[in-house]
Amino acid sequence: MAARSLRRFGTVLGAPWRGSLYFRRSPCGFSTAAQQRSTGDECGPEDPHDEPKHPLSDCALEHKAIKLEEQVRDLTERYRKALADSENVRRRTQKFVEDAKLFGIQSFCRDLVEVADILEKTAESAAEEAEPSNPNPTLKKIYEGLSLIEAKLQSVFAKHGLQKMNPVGGKYDPYDHEIVCHVPAEGMQPGTIALVTQDGYKLHGRTIRHALVGVAVESQE
Repeated sequence: MAARSLRRFGTVLGAPWRGSLYFRRSPCGFSTAAQQRSTGDECGPEDPHDEPKHPLSDCALEHKAIKLEEQVRDLTERYRKALADSENVRRRTQKFVEDAKLFGIQSFCRDLVEVADILEKTAESAAEEAEPSNPNPTLKKIYEGLSLIEAKLQSVFAKHGLQKMNPVGGKYDPYDHEIVCHVPAEGMQPGTIALVTQDGYKLHGRTIRHALVGVAVESQE
């Protein structure tokens, strides 16, 4: 009789009778996971990702910032040195190229000035022979032709930066001159160049052949 009454009571409540007393389920059993996370229901397990993380201490952050600053300074210094080195290499390379353009004909000029010496001596010899007392017209024409060739040759030299030195009356310079003799300083200051036995030449300001000179000295009585 009691069991029959309990079945009727369970049917009224909408729960099936399973041979035991009926108990109403807790609301926690019907709550969704989203509701548990949003409302913080105590029935569900705690999310391990929600645990608070321990931030770095101020001392550790300061130490890390100092190390980063040191790295930045070191990299900046290396970058500046690399820029300076590359600029020096660029300048040296540019200077080398410019010198190669200017002085690439240096050896050729040394050989060519010897031809100019021969031409100059030949013209001087022709000038001595072609004096007004000698009426030979052929010799006179040869001298005039040699003089024109010599002038044209010196013009070509100047065009390419090759210039003859004119040291007579100037101070002796060991970088430009080579002393071959000493002459008495008659009306000249001692130490100055009195004569030139062989012309010197410069290519773009660089001496490629020293001038052979005689320097004036005080005469000893």
